[in-house]
Amino acid sequence: MKPQRIAPQTYRIYGLNGAIEVLNTEYYSINYIDIKSNSAAEKDHKINSLIKNHKSKVKILNAEKFSLKYNELRTQGIVVSFDGHIKKELPQFNDNHKDIALLLGDHITDPQNLGQIIRTAECSGIDGLIIPDRGGAQITNSVLQVSQGAFVSLPIYNCGNVQQTLKKFKNEGFWIIGVENDSNGKLWHETDYSGKVVIIIGSEGKGIRQLVKHNCDFIATIPMQGKINSLNVSATVSAILFERQRQISTKLKN
Repeated sequence: MKPQRIAPQTYRIYGLNGAIEVLNTEYYSINYIDIKSNSAAEKDHKINSLIKNHKSKVKILNAEKFSLKYNELRTQGIVVSFDGHIKKELPQFNDNHKDIALLLGDHITDPQNLGQIIRTAECSGIDGLIIPDRGGAQITNSVLQVSQGAFVSLPIYNCGNVQQTLKKFKNEGFWIIGVENDSNGKLWHETDYSGKVVIIIGSEGKGIRQLVKHNCDFIATIPMQGKINSLNVSATVSAILFERQRQISTKLKN
C-alpha cells in the first residue's frame, strides 16, 4: 500500500525576519505578499529583491487598509501567506556521522515555548527537532512567528509513537538523554552530548513522561539555586544545546 499523500498546509508569517526566510527558499509556495505602503518592509532592500520573483502575488496596501486587515499585529509592514510541509517524516540515521544531535519535545504545550525552542535549536546547530503528532503543541502561525523564520532551515520531524521512535534510534546507535529536574540525574554540564544523541525535554510543569523516561540512557539535570524550582523549558533547551555546542567545538579544536 502506498503511503497516504498529505496535502500541504497554509501558513502566514509576518515581520521582516520571517518574511525574508520564507521568500528566500524554494520550499514553499507563496499565496500572497501584503506590504504596507511607506513601511519598513517596502523600504527594505532584501524584501524588494526577493519579491521580484513573486510580482503577481504582491499587493501594496495603504496604511488604513493594511491596519484594518492586520489589526494589532506587529508586522513591520509585511505579511506572507504560503503553503508547504513544515513537519517531515523521520529519515534513517544509519550513516557513520560521529556527531548527530536531535531534540525531542515530549508534550510541549505552550506555542510560545515551542517557537522559542525552534529558534534556539536552529541557532545552536542541532540536526533536527522531533514533535510528536499528539499530546502537545503543533506547528501553527503563532509558533512560526515566535521562531523568527528558524523553521525554514531547521529540520522538523513527525513522530507517532514516542517509545517506538526511541527504540528505532537506539537501533541506529543513538544514546537517549532526558533532561529533568532530578536529584539522581547527572549535572547538565558534566553530561556528554557528543556522538549520536537524542535529547528529550518534557512538558511545562510535568516534565518527561515516565514511560518516555524509562527509555532514557541518561538523565541530565540543572540544579536550581533560587526559590523557583524550575526553569522555563525554552531556557532549559538553550542551556543544554549550547553546552553541547561548546563540547563539540572543544573536541574539534583538540
